[in-house]
Amino acid sequence: MAVLKFFIGCFVAYLSWYVLYEFVLKPETTLDEWVMNNMVEGAEWGLEVVGLETGTFPQPTGYSNRVGVSGTPGVEIGAPCDGLSLFALFAIFIAFFPGSIKRKLWYIPLGILFLHFVNIFRVISLAVIQSKFPDWLSFNHDYTFTVLVYGVVFGLWYVWATYLASFSKAK
Repeated sequence: MAVLKFFIGCFVAYLSWYVLYEFVLKPETTLDEWVMNNMVEGAEWGLEVVGLETGTFPQPTGYSNRVGVSGTPGVEIGAPCDGLSLFALFAIFIAFFPGSIKRKLWYIPLGILFLHFVNIFRVISLAVIQSKFPDWLSFNHDYTFTVLVYGVVFGLWYVWATYLASFSKAK
């Protein structure tokens, strides 16, 4: 019964998030744009750290959503790829799983921040792949990094379920 309650709670919470996102956050705020702009800045920094010159790309007014190596078309970050839905999914899983609320209050934000950095790494990698092996971009975007990112979400949930949630039960 507890498992069913968990899945129903997660489903209802994610459905609520989806409705809130689609009808309030997406059309009425610049949350997506802020996240995408932050990802572009992080990816540009990462590309420069590994010695690659970043290109200049046409950008929407007010924020950036395209990044890449100089001399290439770059990669575009769209709202579905900025990670917001992934952050919500992660937060909902942790929120509905048993465990200390105090631990959840630090684990959820740190997990979201970690997922954001993983997503920036994904964008850096896709920009490099696009510059070196453009024919492989679509496959890596659709499969390799989807498995990687969702694997990280599962790993964070596993750490919570195995180590952090169980500590709260022992007390």
